[in-house]
Amino acid sequence: MALTDTRLYPGMGLTTTKAPFIEIARSRGDLYIEQPYELYSEENHEAWRRLYARMQERWQRYATDKFLEGISKLCLDPERVPRLEDVNRFLAPLTGFKARAVSGYVPAYIFFDCLRRREFPTTITVRDINSLDYLPEPDIFHDIAGHVPMHTDKRFADTLVRFGEAAHTAARIVKEIKDPDLQVRRLISIFRALARFFWFTIEFGLMRGKNGEIKVYGSGLLSSYGEIAHAVESPEVQRYPIQLEWVINQYFEIDHYQPLLFIVDSFDHLFDLVDQLERWMLEGKLNNVAPGEPNMSEEDIRSFLEASVD
Repeated sequence: MALTDTRLYPGMGLTTTKAPFIEIARSRGDLYIEQPYELYSEENHEAWRRLYARMQERWQRYATDKFLEGISKLCLDPERVPRLEDVNRFLAPLTGFKARAVSGYVPAYIFFDCLRRREFPTTITVRDINSLDYLPEPDIFHDIAGHVPMHTDKRFADTLVRFGEAAHTAARIVKEIKDPDLQVRRLISIFRALARFFWFTIEFGLMRGKNGEIKVYGSGLLSSYGEIAHAVESPEVQRYPIQLEWVINQYFEIDHYQPLLFIVDSFDHLFDLVDQLERWMLEGKLNNVAPGEPNMSEEDIRSFLEASVD
């Protein structure tokens, strides 16, 4: 019986951390999977509907215009969990990007290299309807409603590809190091710089609007009902024009609202920062960044050391 045969999971749904389909896929070592749309329960669709409905006012008020244009171009159904094939039908002609279903965590280099190939690893489960504000791991609302609308913008999409190319450069650099201990230490430092940059831009980035006001383009904020407003309006948040040397040395914690955020001027500015990040990497300026989060798992380390960089 095929993994996608719905008879294996009658009435189980695809709820985050509670989906047998995902657990079986992981146990088989299947990273890339199909989206078994028939497995979504009515409760899953209702969770999507509530999430989408409550974000409408927040997006109109706080999101960058590029996000609003993107969510319109994707033609998402506010009432039903999206089919990735429908998302890609609208997305791919715009920037070449496609959402690709995965069973869970994607090792760091593999994730970054997907971006280089214009693929976005996409979670297919939906958070529990009884805890819409608690997200133990990314879900399809975070990925499709938070990330993917930005992928409709050519300059933003090109920036993601450029970031993937920088990760490819990182893998090439560390592969040339012969001493195993030095190789891992160097990799961990470069990874921290890359991950911090991604966190403070792609996930939690702010941008100046047309009239100088602060707008949101980071997916972690765009998919969070509470934090999107907090990020823009709270006096407890420090907001600074982005400086690369600050970002790569600033640790972060994932279990609370972010107290420090950075502002870019435009996606051209963001693209140029990725160029600068790669230049600093080649010059050795990422070899000893400040310690602290994020840590690098053994799986992440292997993903870089075993990467094909030819």
